[in-house]
Amino acid sequence: MVGREALLKGSDPLSMDTKWLKSFPALQSIDDDVWLMTLAKAKTLSLPAGLTVFREGDVCQNYLLVLAGSVRVQKLSESGKEIVLYRVEAGQSCVLTTACLLSSEFYHAEAITETTVEAVAIPLSVFQKALAVPAFREFVFATYGERITSLVMLIDAIAFGRMDARLARLLLTMVDADNVVHATHQILARELGTAREVVSRLLKEFERHGWLVLQRGCIHLQQRQVLAEVANSSV
Repeated sequence: MVGREALLKGSDPLSMDTKWLKSFPALQSIDDDVWLMTLAKAKTLSLPAGLTVFREGDVCQNYLLVLAGSVRVQKLSESGKEIVLYRVEAGQSCVLTTACLLSSEFYHAEAITETTVEAVAIPLSVFQKALAVPAFREFVFATYGERITSLVMLIDAIAFGRMDARLARLLLTMVDADNVVHATHQILARELGTAREVVSRLLKEFERHGWLVLQRGCIHLQQRQVLAEVANSSV
């Protein structure tokens, strides 16, 4: 084996910045020639907020690991309706990217940075070789499996969940310390994968019951306990 120290000494220091491995403990202890070569080819990226990382139909060229920040992965319908599939945050990878790399398919959704994002990109050809390393392959498929499970739960919620319960649950996850949700009806609709009109109707119903107060661009929660009961209802 080449050895970690020998490889680091003989490589470009900029390309061998491996401090990012601290964000991925499962990758930190791998000591394999192929993996060390992978580290030498990996590139750290800094992406501004509001950047489209990939669009539907794009070819996938890199395996991405997020170190800091948040990337929103969403799907757009032909009618323009949006649904948030998931977010990729610190210590996570993108399941759609993994699927595209493994199957040589195009992207079927888009990803947008919600904040400044620090990430690591492993080029496609390097990623394919790195899959020969058992510990890296296990990491890739373990994270892939976790995301697939969350997507199945999302599909279940959309197909079978009550929209009022889903909305109440979303409000409770977004509320700040002052009991305020800073989000428009359109943003809430995007998170729930439904029409803005549906969200607006339900919010007005919640307001009529005295559970919250609607204001432009924000929502003041008045009865969080009642909303929690609605969120946990199943019938």
